[in-house]
Amino acid sequence: MNRPRATLVLRDGTSFEGYAAGFLPEGGVVTGEFVFNTALSGYQEVITDPSYAGQIITFTYPHIGNYGVTSLDDEANQPWCRGLVMRELAPLRSNWRSTEELESFLVRHRVAVIEGVDTRRLTRHLRSKGALPGAFGHADPDVVAGAASDALGTDGQDFVGEVSTRESYVRGSGDLHVVAYDYGIKTAMVDQLAQRFRVTVVPSSPSATDVRALSPDGVFLSNGPGDPAALVDQVDQIGQLVSTVPIFGICLGHQLLATALGATTFKLPFGHHGSNHPVQDLGTGRIEITAQNHNYAVPPESLVRGVVSHVNLNDGVIEGISSASDRCFSVQYHPEAGPGPHDARYLFERFDTLLRTGQLERT
Repeated sequence: MNRPRATLVLRDGTSFEGYAAGFLPEGGVVTGEFVFNTALSGYQEVITDPSYAGQIITFTYPHIGNYGVTSLDDEANQPWCRGLVMRELAPLRSNWRSTEELESFLVRHRVAVIEGVDTRRLTRHLRSKGALPGAFGHADPDVVAGAASDALGTDGQDFVGEVSTRESYVRGSGDLHVVAYDYGIKTAMVDQLAQRFRVTVVPSSPSATDVRALSPDGVFLSNGPGDPAALVDQVDQIGQLVSTVPIFGICLGHQLLATALGATTFKLPFGHHGSNHPVQDLGTGRIEITAQNHNYAVPPESLVRGVVSHVNLNDGVIEGISSASDRCFSVQYHPEAGPGPHDARYLFERFDTLLRTGQLERT
């Protein structure tokens, strides 16, 4: 297949060559923050995860698209990432579930791709220098370089308003009612909750008073993109809900809950993006393999209310907190993730127990 030549330039001036694929944007260039994901499968779930808003995803696995796509695997109604970097975009799909080639899916959703890139070199550079803003495209290399110098990262950025639902909706029919804040909620997250509860998914903006008016048995705080430090109003509303109703948070929801409990957040050099991160539950001692997608974390010395419940065994980063007296807990990783490990699905049962008994039990 004949493709236009393309250039990738990071803000520090490092450049890569490749070929333009997927959607060819007007102006021939896209910008964003470059991160890498180490998962071996699940590219559709990664691409449609709203937590990647503002970012360009580099896949470390060399062949992407070989099993096509199906709407059953969408985590949102559209991709929110700025673009994709691949070693090779597979031209043919081979899977009985697939209904479409990945490239046609990307063209339809206006997602630009640069393929043929030495993704090993790019990944090593991002590991060394950290996640970097930049640009890629089939425009003149000088145009791409100029766009890269002006590109922004995620620091101080609020993308939640872009990805959150505009209207509330209800899923499930359980005997307990959970209100889920949508900061960029994944479909799999809603599905896991709806298997157990009646779930009212609300936008990111309702006040604590509005949420309490829905008479929830519990509140769920979803994943989402951007810098948690930019979400001052959301933290304030969560702070008003803490200790008045049981709360469970995942990913961005974890960071916001920790902040509402008095902690701070910081940006990891290159984040955790993959499906094989070992995490230890400090309460049970059990080790689980987890799927992760986050750029920010909670420094342990900042946690003055509650305790650390889970840690990442690769680098010691906090992966979960809990406060028994406030009836709340959260994890940084993704127990709902699919495909990938299901080791952490017990956390949804832990939430169910919390709602029914008011106690945070080890399970």
